[in-house]
This record gives sequence, structure tokens and C-alpha cells, in this order.
Amino acid sequence: MDFFQKAIERFDAENGRDPNAEIDGGVPHPRELLYARRLTEWVLRLAPGTSEALRLAARCQHICRWTIPREAYPITRAGYLRWRNDLKQFHASKSGAILREVGYGEEMIAKVRDLDLKKNFPADAESRVLEDALCLVFLEFQLAALARRTAEDKLINAVRKSWEKMTDAARERALALPLGLAERRLIEHALAGSTRRGALQGTTQ
Repeated sequence: MDFFQKAIERFDAENGRDPNAEIDGGVPHPRELLYARRLTEWVLRLAPGTSEALRLAARCQHICRWTIPREAYPITRAGYLRWRNDLKQFHASKSGAILREVGYGEEMIAKVRDLDLKKNFPADAESRVLEDALCLVFLEFQLAALARRTAEDKLINAVRKSWEKMTDAARERALALPLGLAERRLIEHALAGSTRRGALQGTTQ
């Protein structure tokens, strides 16, 4: 078995321990395992034949995320930012250790770490692919659930920030998603009055 396959199996085994379940196709799955697979699928749809480093980075982006819950930090802006930063460092450290254990060298480990930490975003093309995939997973699979527990103004702001980070090609993909009317309305509100509003009608800027 090669390094890549060993790493994927290790990442999936770790995420398979997630005690939180999400239903997909009527079947419950460990949430972070399902997330990793969805993110990988979007990366491959956006960039078929992409590099080994990007495929690895997609699979371990949120590895063992449930072990550092948001509730462990102050419910403030500063607490949120510290939580996000600690998560990034944890994911990078955890995935790096696994890559090292299965036999990868430090050069590949550094590439995966840089992608997961978005170190060279947006200049690096592969970091753009990964960010596009992250945003598309959010819009396709998480937006509806988030809308049920989030104030509309905060949700609109989150959608707007995601949209601004996406490439035009990813925005076109987003507009083709099978979203419900409520989710489309949120996107319309997020883009209203912005320079990207034309993208909602299928045009690019």
C-alpha cells in the first residue's frame, strides 16, 4: 500500500471516531468523515487530476474537529478567533504527525500544512481550489441547517464573505446547486447591492 492510501485510511479512521452523526441518504455517518469525503469530492470536481498534496489537504482539513468544541472558549469575537486559530494549528499538527508516520517526507508535509493553514491564499492556485471547495460544501450541505439556528443578518454576512472568497468558476457552480428557495433568498440578500450581484443571474465579473 502506498503512502497516499495509507494516509487517507488513517485520516478516515480518525474522523470515523466522531461521536456526532449526520444523515446522508437516510444513513447516519460520523460528521467529520462525511465532511472530509464531501470536501474531497468537490476538490476533484473543481480540479480533476490535482496534486497529491491538495487531495491530502482536503481529506484532513477538519480532522478530529469535535475534540476542540466552540463551547470551550469565551462566546466573544476574541474567543471565536482564538478557537479558529487553535483548530487550524491542531489540524495541521495532527495531520502532519499522521503523514510522518505513514512515511511521507517533510517537503510533502509542509505542502499539506501550508494548504490547510491557507498560508499562500489567494496567490497559490491550489489554495484557491481548496477555498472554493470549502465554500461549496458550506453552501450545499451546511447553509440550510445553519439558517435554522443563526440570526439572518449574521448568516447573510457569512454567505457574503464566502462568496467574496470564491472564484467566478466556483460561483457558477454554486448557482447550479440544488438549493431550496430559502437558501437562494439568503444568497440574493447577501449579494444585493454588491459588485458581485450580476453573478446571481449567471454572469461573471
